[in-house]
Amino acid sequence: MSEALAPLPRTVRFGVNHTPRQGWFHSWLDLDLDAVGEDLAAIAAIGADHVRIFPLWTLLQPNRSLIRSRALDDVRAVVDVAAGVGLDVVVDALQGHLSSFDFVPSWLTSWHRRNMFTDPEVVASTARLVGELTDRLAGAPNLLGMTIGNEVNQFSASNHPDPDPLSPSQAEAWTRTMLDAAEERAPGLLHTVANYDAAWLLDDHAFTPDQSATLGAATVVHSWVFDGTGQRYGGRSHEVAHRAEYYLELARGFSRDARRPLWLQEVGAPRNVLEEADVPWFVERTVANVLDCPDLWGVTWWCSHDVSEDLADFPPLEHTLGLFDAQGRLKPAGAAFRDAIAAAAEAPSPAPRGTAVELAVGEDPLLHRSAAAPGGSVFEAWMEASRAGERPTVHVLREHAQARAGDSRTGGAAATRAAR
Repeated sequence: MSEALAPLPRTVRFGVNHTPRQGWFHSWLDLDLDAVGEDLAAIAAIGADHVRIFPLWTLLQPNRSLIRSRALDDVRAVVDVAAGVGLDVVVDALQGHLSSFDFVPSWLTSWHRRNMFTDPEVVASTARLVGELTDRLAGAPNLLGMTIGNEVNQFSASNHPDPDPLSPSQAEAWTRTMLDAAEERAPGLLHTVANYDAAWLLDDHAFTPDQSATLGAATVVHSWVFDGTGQRYGGRSHEVAHRAEYYLELARGFSRDARRPLWLQEVGAPRNVLEEADVPWFVERTVANVLDCPDLWGVTWWCSHDVSEDLADFPPLEHTLGLFDAQGRLKPAGAAFRDAIAAAAEAPSPAPRGTAVELAVGEDPLLHRSAAAPGGSVFEAWMEASRAGERPTVHVLREHAQARAGDSRTGGAAATRAAR
């Protein structure tokens, strides 16, 4: 195993995923820039330096051959408002899924059903949207980059009610096409792919860890303790407090670039596994623990504002995830995040990590990812080492994976430890 590189001096970026307090993402239908500005000023006031915003695909491209110029102008206007309060912006270029609701344009549904990832006309039209949106934003000095969707990979998942099936090679080709469309219009920015954790933990998922850890300018993770961590170990457990840190180290294990940035692009405090009184503890511990991960680019909290109770059919937790309530008042979670940002300014750069927990995946990307999921052998070994104070990381072991195959949740995939 190669010798660990010395840590580089770094400043971690802190941001917030913006959920508009007025009208949620439906507010793009009748954009109120004054209300947006109030939201963004409140975010800046707690010490955040960037926001991630989510224009809806259905509004940007209501027909496969129609990209609405006015809708692109609206996105640029929000980016400019953010600049006015000192915030940089990341723009999600494809919004197919948000907070349990799908926003897939009508030209991909019912009588017009096509595979969004593999149909050549659909892929070309979608890439055109990514390119034209990026082009409209490229001159903004506060544009950090584009993200490709918000967990759009969920549309391919085997547990989706109406999946768009594809192979890993097709998933990689689609991702490259979308990222290239952004890079061509705004070269050198932080263009990334925003997959949810099935890419890392679901054995049969076509979007793979290797794709997330090699494509785009940074490796993005979305860490949610309602993935079984909170249910299995308890809301105030060591596993819950260290879940995001573990996920970042798992992501690092798949990187082929020793200095590739890691971005905790989504992390939140779900009240379906956390008691309200434990939320400030969770915010503080999560941030403090991920700061011990070398090469951390930033932490972007989910989310800015609670979803209003006036809106129907959301899962109950969506009405509670904000740092601010639906009236714009700072919540204890927001105060904890503000304090964590301030404390991070005094945090030292992390030393190289210690113990390496091995994850055997082989060259076949469909092998043994579930060993890394909550309850899996790799997850358990990492947490055991963490409790012992060993500051573990993950080493992805590709050799001999076939010979070591077995029940990945009971130790069939390697979970041995070796000093780095």
